[in-house]
Amino acid sequence: MTPFLAEFLGTSIMMIIGNGVVANVVLPKTKGNNGGLISIVLGWTIAVFVGVYISNSASGAHLNPAVTIAFASAGKFSWVLVPSYLLAQLLGSMLGAFVVWMVYKDHFNACEHAGDQLACFSTGPSIRRLPQNFIVETVASFIFILGIFYIKPAGVELGTFSALPVALLVAGIGFGIGGPTGWAINPARDLGPRIMHFVLPIKGKGPSDWAYAAIPIFGPIVGGILAAIIYVQFLQ
Repeated sequence: MTPFLAEFLGTSIMMIIGNGVVANVVLPKTKGNNGGLISIVLGWTIAVFVGVYISNSASGAHLNPAVTIAFASAGKFSWVLVPSYLLAQLLGSMLGAFVVWMVYKDHFNACEHAGDQLACFSTGPSIRRLPQNFIVETVASFIFILGIFYIKPAGVELGTFSALPVALLVAGIGFGIGGPTGWAINPARDLGPRIMHFVLPIKGKGPSDWAYAAIPIFGPIVGGILAAIIYVQFLQ
């Protein structure tokens, strides 16, 4: 695989599993309805694990614009490759969201709550206060990306299971500080599906909440850049 295809495929599969479990928990008349936070966190843990081990050997398994920008800021990734990685991640997240909608189409149409429909695509705050929401996403992403700087690349010692530390890091953040905003920690994970929510024909859907969209885009990027600066200047 080329790096572009690896980032595209890894991100799309990560989104299919991750947002798929959200849809399974949130939407009515599904087998997993009302599964709760534990189901969502574990689903995203598996989603990240699968996405990372699929794409690592070809692209390094960024699957996240904040990771790509942070690694470039730290001098560990070429800025020349950043645009192609970001495009692959965005397109992959859009494809993943489309597949989730296609699988759960009848359940989306049966859902009477527009907010629940949107939650299956993108994140939203439990208490809407944008400055605080931005801080939460920045802190969560800082922890996530600082952790990644210390995790050896998947495939070095444990084969595919070397992807597990990254997945467990996502789970830890979700359980620990994911409650206020849904821990996007990934601009593509939020923006691509939000675009698909905007364009897809969903019965009774509400607005795509573009007023909030900047938080899960720029919070992770700021958190990632801060992690890169601190790691390079003080920790490596």
